[in-house]
Amino acid sequence: MSISTCSEEDDVYPLHESIFIGDVRKLSSLLRNHDVARKDKHGNTALHLAVMLGRKECVQLLLAHSAPVKVKNLAGWSPLAEAISYGDRQTISSLVRKLKQQAREQMERRRPDLIRALAQIQDFYMELKWDFHSWVPLVSRILPSDVCKIYKSGSGIRLDTTLVDFTDMKWERGDISFIFQGEKPPSESLTVLDNKAKVYQRVRYEETETEIEDEVDILMSSDILAAQMSTKGISFTRAQSGWIFREDRKETVAGLYRSDIYTITGLVLESRKRREHLSTDDLQKNKAIIESLTKGNTQNLDTNGEPTRRASLNPPPESNIDWNTYISSPPGLYPSLGRELVYKESSRNFRATIAMSDDFPLSVDMLLNVLEVIAPFKHFAKLRQFVAMKLPRGFPVKIDIPILPTVTAKITFQKFDFRNDIAPDLFIIPDDFIEDPLRFPDL
Repeated sequence: MSISTCSEEDDVYPLHESIFIGDVRKLSSLLRNHDVARKDKHGNTALHLAVMLGRKECVQLLLAHSAPVKVKNLAGWSPLAEAISYGDRQTISSLVRKLKQQAREQMERRRPDLIRALAQIQDFYMELKWDFHSWVPLVSRILPSDVCKIYKSGSGIRLDTTLVDFTDMKWERGDISFIFQGEKPPSESLTVLDNKAKVYQRVRYEETETEIEDEVDILMSSDILAAQMSTKGISFTRAQSGWIFREDRKETVAGLYRSDIYTITGLVLESRKRREHLSTDDLQKNKAIIESLTKGNTQNLDTNGEPTRRASLNPPPESNIDWNTYISSPPGLYPSLGRELVYKESSRNFRATIAMSDDFPLSVDMLLNVLEVIAPFKHFAKLRQFVAMKLPRGFPVKIDIPILPTVTAKITFQKFDFRNDIAPDLFIIPDDFIEDPLRFPDL
């Protein structure tokens, strides 16, 4: 990537300014020697502005120069979120395609190091117990629990679980195995088995056109959501025990791992929702569409047998904000450039505990490599995000993490053995299993 001719401290953003005034020729020239990923004082990249202002030619030009799509401004919104608000279907579709392409490229860059790191870890068997809890009365009684079994051999990982997915207080039970074969090409390396139905699905390396367009329909028909775990004010303090004579609390987890117990404070789950692109009629009508699509069904078909696609919205009124007004506004407080936000936000503080042990045989770095492989399961992706924080010394053998605004998970590493007798056929699809590419629509 080329380097900008102006320093990061300068209040000069030539790419952004050329987009504001709609000068495509100037933008094309500037892209030869300016950083396409640079953010302005509001955290917006040039792509953010092109999307918000409806500059379609600029959007395509920036994407052709690999402008990053998975990037957020100071308000926490990505170019894709702003594209959904603006409502131009072609722009949304282009951003979704580029987002997936950039994710594949990032994984491909990471893949050799990941496979090498896995191969260097001694083969092992591990069990993790998941217990889900809620502060909402009666909800905890119906929440699931699960013991996940993880086998590691060479550069292969197998995860056995009974919890297929956990999203928005809905979960699916089953007898599921996830297999990663590091020596296989990317399009064949990830497979999910449904052991009851005796079917398997390869985790899609590259989506079909229909899948992309289905996803665009869902995005255009849904609230724009942004949720993140904020760790800015997080702190770990040693938990105390005893009434009169206070001392640092210790615990032996799973009867094996002597641990120091820490209290975690300052962990905030922030959730933001926008729906300025949805009418009241949309909210009623689209609920049925979303439920249909998320179950893996195809959209309603028209008379030619083609899916009925969501049309672009009428564009918002042309912004009368000029460049100087925008760039001189306080950081993050610039006037609206698109539709007026219909916006709701909430935050919840979590107080949790974590047990750190020096006795656990695996290191945190090794765990992060294993979790990176099984990240397609959303709750494991949350665990990886949490473990990647700067934790106290040791290995987190028991940990509380927020999964949803009302739900936390307690994860216990209850068994671990280094082994040299892990059967190779654990990492092979059984001969009597049949391929079903739609068994797990979200993978």
